[in-house]
Formats: sequence, C-alpha cells, structure tokens
Amino acid sequence: MAKKKSSLVNMLIALFVITLVSGAVLGEIYMLTKKPIEDAKKTKTENAVKEVLPAFSSLKEYSVKATDLKKGDSIIFREAYDEDGQLVGTAIETITDKGFGGRVKLMVGLLPDMTINKISVLSQAETPGLGAKMTGIFKDQFDGKKVNGEMKVKKDGGDVDAITAATISSRAFCDAVNRAINYYKQEKGE
Repeated sequence: MAKKKSSLVNMLIALFVITLVSGAVLGEIYMLTKKPIEDAKKTKTENAVKEVLPAFSSLKEYSVKATDLKKGDSIIFREAYDEDGQLVGTAIETITDKGFGGRVKLMVGLLPDMTINKISVLSQAETPGLGAKMTGIFKDQFDGKKVNGEMKVKKDGGDVDAITAATISSRAFCDAVNRAINYYKQEKGE
C-alpha cells in the first residue's frame, strides 16, 4: 500500500474520520451507562430517605422552586407517614452552591417537632481530608438538634463545631441545612 501524500485535505479527512468514530463510541458508551447511573442515583436517594427518617410506611413527594439559587433548582420534600397516616418526619433534599468545591447536596431528616433526626450527604466536591469530612462525624453533630434559629458555625456566633481548616465547607453545610428548614417553614406557613 502506497503512503498517502501529506496534504491539508488528507489531514482534514483523517481528523474528521477520527472525530466521527470517537464521537460515535462516546455516544454509545453514554447510552449504555445513562440508565445504570440514573438507577444508582435513585437508589442512593431512596437509601438516604430511609437513613434520615424514622420507620415509615408511605411517602408523599413534592418540590418547591428554590428562588434563592441562581440555577432555579428545587428543594424536594418527602413527607413520611406511618401506617395510621400520621406524619413521622420529612426528608428534605437541599442544596447550596457555597461549598469550597462547589455544590453540596444534602438530605435533611426533620421530625414534626422541628428536631433534626439525621442528615445524609448526597453529593459534594470538597477537598479530600478537609471539607469532605462533612460526610463523617461532622454531620452527626446535627442529629437530635432542635431547630430554633439559624445553624451557624461557632466562628460566626453559632453552636456548630466547624471542620478544622474547612470553615467554608462547614458554612456551606449549615447553609444547606438552613435552606431546608426555611423552605419547610415556608411550606408549613410558619
């Protein structure tokens, strides 16, 4: 086989073919992985709801547009009821864009008496070993905390122990929790 002459046209054709094949392969991989990724996200959310709320038998889900966020995202509420139809708690999927690494997404479990049951971190991109510690013991300090006012780190006059060397991440976490509580109160007419 004779070597093709190196010309602009031949190089453009080769580049076009490589781009076309690469695009087709990437598109196919995307289509193959799209459903499993969506299923994994759904499962993670369902597990987070179960983690942050007491035992329940049914859920009622609704969302409210978050007017205080630039992207116009929604805060998602999942009200949990026992077999007698009594509200046992509300799982609130909340977000903030104030994290050091960007967006932080939480699931806050709020009991009917305005006590935080538990919090689960759905996603975050904070610095490993620093802000990413929010997924561990940091979030546990909110468990059983009665909501009366804004959650703030001690540095800002609150009672939340910040993650050492990660005050921005700690403030972002508090911001997401406060957003959940404020939208909950707004929905309940408080």
